[in-house]
Amino acid sequence: MVTFESLGIEAGLLQSIQSLGFVQPTPIQEKAIPVLLQGTKDFVGLAQTGTGKTAAFGLPLLQLINKQERHPQALIVCPTRELCLQITSDLDKFKSKADKLSVTAVYGGASIGDQIKSLKKGTHVIVATPGRLIDLIERKAVQLDKIHYIILDEADEMLNMGFKDDIEFILKNTPNRESTWLFSATMPSEIRQVSKRYMEQPFEVTIGKVNAGNSNIDHQYYLTQHINRYETLKRIIDFNPGIYGIVFTRTKADAQQITEALIREGYEIEALHGDLTQAQRDKVMARFREKSLQLLIATDVAARGIDVQGITHVINYELPDDTEVYTHRSGRTGRAGNSGISVSIVTPREVYRLRQIENMVKTKFHKMDIPGGRDVCRKQFFHFIDKLLQSDISHGEYETYLPTLKEKFAHLEKEEILQKVAALEFDRFLRYYENAADLNIREERRGDRKKEFQEKPMGRSAAGAKFNGDGNYQRLFVNLGTKDGFYKASFLQFILDMSDLRKDVLGRIDMKEMNSWVEVDNAVAKKMIKAIDGKNYRGRKIRMNPADSVSRK
Repeated sequence: MVTFESLGIEAGLLQSIQSLGFVQPTPIQEKAIPVLLQGTKDFVGLAQTGTGKTAAFGLPLLQLINKQERHPQALIVCPTRELCLQITSDLDKFKSKADKLSVTAVYGGASIGDQIKSLKKGTHVIVATPGRLIDLIERKAVQLDKIHYIILDEADEMLNMGFKDDIEFILKNTPNRESTWLFSATMPSEIRQVSKRYMEQPFEVTIGKVNAGNSNIDHQYYLTQHINRYETLKRIIDFNPGIYGIVFTRTKADAQQITEALIREGYEIEALHGDLTQAQRDKVMARFREKSLQLLIATDVAARGIDVQGITHVINYELPDDTEVYTHRSGRTGRAGNSGISVSIVTPREVYRLRQIENMVKTKFHKMDIPGGRDVCRKQFFHFIDKLLQSDISHGEYETYLPTLKEKFAHLEKEEILQKVAALEFDRFLRYYENAADLNIREERRGDRKKEFQEKPMGRSAAGAKFNGDGNYQRLFVNLGTKDGFYKASFLQFILDMSDLRKDVLGRIDMKEMNSWVEVDNAVAKKMIKAIDGKNYRGRKIRMNPADSVSRK
């Protein structure tokens, strides 16, 4: 059996990690540690989140550091404050108790003055987010000329967040590094370019298939109409009474709206999005980690870097536009060898995108039936009974209440008592679900279109005005484009906000530099034109009209 000792980890570190319960190296640790201990090789490690990457680079790094020289020798760059703090905490746990080795975290949202003071005291390892590190470099508050090792963790996430130029700036400012270690869950072309430009013949290790999903995760989807998406979410939550997870939304407005609706109905949840202050975010994350919250409702940007153990479910309220984002969402569960479930709520028009994600993660998604009202009540009932039977009565003086209880319940049969307990606990559920509708899209209702939904995103008639989904669509021209600072998601949100319409009335959006074309349900096309045509955007008069009245350039 491969052990950390056989990989070359020294006695002091072995003692620390054994006290943490580390027994056998994970695959990424087994492959990476012997290479990284050499200290001179560039390295690329491709593995899903939750596979032990921090220990894979952290243990050899701590062993390579010269403890007698108190200056920054290693730099770990990661995308978010949460991950920065997590890595720092892990390294502090890994290091030998006897070693006077210092690890300093620098990140945005905290006092830069305090961080500068910490750096001035001297440190061996800096763990940093890109923006704060560059700020410190430009203030000449950090010296990187003696950095021997630089680690880029969650490299694909940093590129997704727009840190490509920052990463290149940091690499240019560490000219004396002996080796660069890059860890990533996926390998987009931008990472390959960084690898070629700044690394020399890196030793590359891939655990599993590139971009493939974690084998410990069961990928499921529920097919329903767009109008039933929220109700489907509620059914999934109610059908899994022990759920502890994250619900991903595409926009912060969706996150806030869903959170407010669920809180009104009594769920222990909070939203996590970009409008929260750092103090609010820290408070939410503290509550989530201590499990006083059942769920987080989060946007992708807000959830980046979250590393919380024991998450049972990740729920995609809507599928992400970027298929690689799915890998990062689902990677929040099934960590450290545990199993997890990644759930997607999908409408017929989104099935094609689901198939694209299936192909990318090389995993079959299991179609699940949306539970009916009786199924939900039955699941909740037996969960309650299990909790009742397992409840601990050893710490209270419950026997003092027994005489009163016996007197109160003397006239009732045991069956009546059980029924009253069930009624007290489940009256709300039973009332809510007694006439619950079937939210599933049955195969016979979809008819012969099933295959078309699975294979094509959008089929067109000869006139180019009809989808394979429900309803007729009209193509509209609008004189706004990428030059106006829009990308697809922000443009979609802009026109929906302007017209006060729902997202499901829209079809394909084609964007050019100066103009765009929007497909919209015929029933609301005139309403959209009336709401948008003639309005002003940054000093420009917006022109929107049917595309067939405009010569397309």
